[in-house]
Amino acid sequence: MAQWQKTAYRIEYAYVCHIGKIRNNNEDNFWCCGELLPAQNQGMDHIRSGSVSQKELPLLAVFDGMGGESCGEIASYLAASSCGEYYEQYREEISEDPEQFLKNACIRMNQAVCDYSAENKIRSMGTTAAVLAFAGNQVYGCNLGDSRIYQAEDSQFRRVSRDHVLGGSLFGKSPLTQYVGIPEESMALEPSIVKMEVHPGMRYLLCSDGLTDMLSDGEIADILTRELPVQETVELLLERALKKGEIMQRWCFVRSESRKRPGFIKCWTGCTKEMRVMKNEKSNAGSGF
Repeated sequence: MAQWQKTAYRIEYAYVCHIGKIRNNNEDNFWCCGELLPAQNQGMDHIRSGSVSQKELPLLAVFDGMGGESCGEIASYLAASSCGEYYEQYREEISEDPEQFLKNACIRMNQAVCDYSAENKIRSMGTTAAVLAFAGNQVYGCNLGDSRIYQAEDSQFRRVSRDHVLGGSLFGKSPLTQYVGIPEESMALEPSIVKMEVHPGMRYLLCSDGLTDMLSDGEIADILTRELPVQETVELLLERALKKGEIMQRWCFVRSESRKRPGFIKCWTGCTKEMRVMKNEKSNAGSGF
């Protein structure tokens, strides 16, 4: 572990945003190393990929918009763009105080959605959020709403995020108790934040209910714990979810880490994105590892 902590790593990623089989509009969005979708979009028609160094303190996020008319896609876009703007301005805070950085980012996203809602006299609009921030040998997960974060290592698989929902519901989805777009006078914004160690063999998955409504935790675990390239993992998650039913949207992002082919995995409604951490950079005094 000591050697790993002194070694910088790279993160490979692949992602796609799919609109599904029912809707004509995509209410989901994401932020991945400077990339996001416009407010009005039809998803993506192919998987994109790339890589980024851990030393750049990368941030990855998924958003599942809610609201009538076009409010859902606007809310998710506002959250993604304001998240990216905050990250570009204050990214160094990830290495100094990652939990406070994530809390402040949530406040900035919430304010952006609330301001738009107030200016346009919209009573109800918002978005979920699931975020990963890499800080040295640790990764921090943050979520609001029912978009989830999973962790997998070898055959071990667990959910590390917390669903912010009000009990069960006999009719449709349960209402959310936390989301991006909560007016300050209504209730306090309380994101769930969890700290996880980064080491070889670890995988993470971020996903919205576009995936989890179609695939059970067991089905996701079956795919996430396989030794597959990240792009193939995303393709398989998307294929399985589409086959299970007429999905509104789905976003998947994957990252895994191993000694030979480390990486990262993440899934979410609206798009599929995959990431992998690779321990192949030479360390130096400033790497933090």
